[in-house]
Amino acid sequence: MSADPSIGDEPEIYNPDQMFRFGYERLYAGDHAGAAGAFRAAVTIDPANGEAWSALAETEGATDPMERGAASFQRAVRLEPGNWTWRLMLADALLHRGEIDAAHAYFHIMAIERSDSAPVRLGLARCLAALGRSEEALEEFRETVALRPDDRDAVLALAEALTASGDALAAVELLQPLARRYEDDAAVHHALGRSWLALREPVKALTALRHARDNAEGDEAAAIERLAAALEAGAGADLSAAYVRALFDRYADRFDQDLVGKLGYAAPDLLRSAVDRVLSDAEGLRILDLGCGTGLAGVAFRPLAAYLAGVDLSPRMVEKARQRTLYDDLSVGDVVEAMERTPGGWDLLVAADVLVYIGDLRLFFSAAARALPTGGCLAATVERLPVDPLSQSAAPFVLGTTRRYAHAETYVRETATAAGFTIRLMEPCTPRREKGIPVAGLLFVMERREP
Repeated sequence: MSADPSIGDEPEIYNPDQMFRFGYERLYAGDHAGAAGAFRAAVTIDPANGEAWSALAETEGATDPMERGAASFQRAVRLEPGNWTWRLMLADALLHRGEIDAAHAYFHIMAIERSDSAPVRLGLARCLAALGRSEEALEEFRETVALRPDDRDAVLALAEALTASGDALAAVELLQPLARRYEDDAAVHHALGRSWLALREPVKALTALRHARDNAEGDEAAAIERLAAALEAGAGADLSAAYVRALFDRYADRFDQDLVGKLGYAAPDLLRSAVDRVLSDAEGLRILDLGCGTGLAGVAFRPLAAYLAGVDLSPRMVEKARQRTLYDDLSVGDVVEAMERTPGGWDLLVAADVLVYIGDLRLFFSAAARALPTGGCLAATVERLPVDPLSQSAAPFVLGTTRRYAHAETYVRETATAAGFTIRLMEPCTPRREKGIPVAGLLFVMERREP
């Protein structure tokens, strides 16, 4: 009987064991094609040999990483359904081949059988992420890291899932110690750079990305280079939605107690008083509460509203606001996008302590102007940037140590006027306290003038 011609100069096939040994000899010699030929000959002679099918699958996976030997692993598992290792490798092969539903079915059953298996929980998490079930995936990634906290792949996967979910703060906390342990790991430093970028920390992001670039190869090196070049060109100077969402999702449960009790938060009541002075007979308004949080501004403005809507980046904050039963509509999203969806659709826009998370206000004011009809109003607070009498060119806004922006009064006036607003009222205020010290703020009510 002749040997499989793909093998080369191997001995004649007398039995599968001989071909099995020859396959491993070829494998150890780095000859994956020869090894695959030997194992294929072994299963041809003895199709009921599960170990030979498994060895063939592993060899096929080495020569075709996308295939991962899924079909051969399936044959092995059919022969020995109880073999845990082969089932795990089959599930992993199916996942990499894109057969997500089939992979998920295997990982799900195996997770029930062995809930303490980190590789299974990691595979299940990746399946759930691929199926768009991000919250379930995130919990599985967390379970994986809890089971194996020193596993580089598990920690990296959880960190990337956290960044994708908007909790880049938690991702950075995971990745920093990992980056110290894996100093030359491009993937780890690349992930850290992306997390810092999501938090709009361009200097820290660039440091991590440059480190990753020094150790990366191929497509990853090119991707890192593009991202680093964008940062070096000055991109990424503002606070991101990811940072704000992560911050307030974490803060939602104690938000009202801390903000009102400890910080003396007064922005909603101050804005309501200002609106009453500007619009003395206002009632029956269509009001959009921008960055509504838990609904504190909704409490203040509900009496003026025929229709009250709120939008916030934080899903947990929106859920807290929904529990107040004040709003006619609540949504999770970006405030600028929310305004742009309804041109001329609002009589009053309220932004209580929201603009402190936006540096450049031009886009915000432009969207607000489009969302209001002529005569509609925007009421908002900012933190006030002190005037430096020695400065020849004062900054329009500055990011402080609390990661909140302070804006110069002249910048607010000029930017709002350029967007089409008339200033009806602008005055200093104290929207909150910080470490017991009153925060210097500025409140304003602006009217959309006729285009």
